[in-house]
Amino acid sequence: MSRVAYVDCIAGVAGDMLLAAMLDAGADEARLRAVPAELGLAGVEVRVERVERQGVGALHVDVVAPPDDHPYRSWHEIRALLEERAAPPRALDVFARLAEAEAKVHGVSPEDVHFHELGAVDTLVDVCGAVALLDDLGVSRLVCSPLPFARGLVRAAHGILPTPPPATLELLRGAPLYGVDTEGELVTPTGAAVVSTLAESFGTLPPLTLASTGYGAGTRDLPDRPNIVRVLVGEPTSDPRPDVSLLETNLDDLNPELIPDAVERCFEAGALDVWTVPAQMKKGRPGVVFSALARPAHEDGVARAILEETTALGLRVSRLRRYELAREERLVEVDGGSVRVKLGLLDGRLVNVAPEHDDCAELARRTGRSVKSVWAAALAAARER
Repeated sequence: MSRVAYVDCIAGVAGDMLLAAMLDAGADEARLRAVPAELGLAGVEVRVERVERQGVGALHVDVVAPPDDHPYRSWHEIRALLEERAAPPRALDVFARLAEAEAKVHGVSPEDVHFHELGAVDTLVDVCGAVALLDDLGVSRLVCSPLPFARGLVRAAHGILPTPPPATLELLRGAPLYGVDTEGELVTPTGAAVVSTLAESFGTLPPLTLASTGYGAGTRDLPDRPNIVRVLVGEPTSDPRPDVSLLETNLDDLNPELIPDAVERCFEAGALDVWTVPAQMKKGRPGVVFSALARPAHEDGVARAILEETTALGLRVSRLRRYELAREERLVEVDGGSVRVKLGLLDGRLVNVAPEHDDCAELARRTGRSVKSVWAAALAAARER
């Protein structure tokens, strides 16, 4: 089962709120209760109760640590614990992102980061529990809504900090924020780390057939909104017109030998396509227009790749709509091996078949055949299936 989940951050997001929302959406409570034992955390209790926030029914999760728990764990200690206990790689990714954010804020190496409140067992359970419950729900793609930005102050181990704290803002770099007239911490570091690491993108609800909805409650009541996060889970449906970003820059002083390196970096950053077009520049200089197409979620990474790998001093960005076919990939057998084939479907009807050229070329090298003959055989095998 491959599902999509949308995190609707009505009143921000925190780790315990996410756990509660996923339980309310149908995740197995026993799966969450098993997480402390899997991590070797003795004496940890997971409490789940039904509550209301501004008249909205929701679940509330509280991870209660034993009295002797010390919340001051280093990134080195947490990584060793997660690796020893064979925690899911995505949980390690979340803590690695937390360590990088803390390191940048405090001007130290990630290896020297000591988590204070974030080293407590509730954070460990929140992060590993979120990964476990997403798997339990069959979610392979997570999308998060824009996040509310509330001003205020919060007391932390380092002193009194503005909200959101600096490390939280570092985690949210590239995420869409909007201001609200509420004081207090709406987006916690744990919540920010989970969604910024696990979410494929931030934005509007992706196309889906809704299967379940869950509501997770925060601890306090807010005056202007229910203190909840909502998770919508469903089967993905095809949107024929997704948003894409077109990033372009004109170059007349770039060594042409460096263009392939810039193209490769853009693809590594998530670009859908990259190309150059010859152009006549100012003062009669020959140049190129360097263009890249990317999903909005990858726009920042692709822009950084272009700026770092070319001589560009700036970029122009356009937001476009793009019609897309639904896509599937199949493996077909031909003489001497197998070839991946991409299928394009319109309303469930097959309209395009494209053998993967790299597979055809590799098979041709191994068998001594021409690439075009392997390509034709793969196309015929795909159409037969």
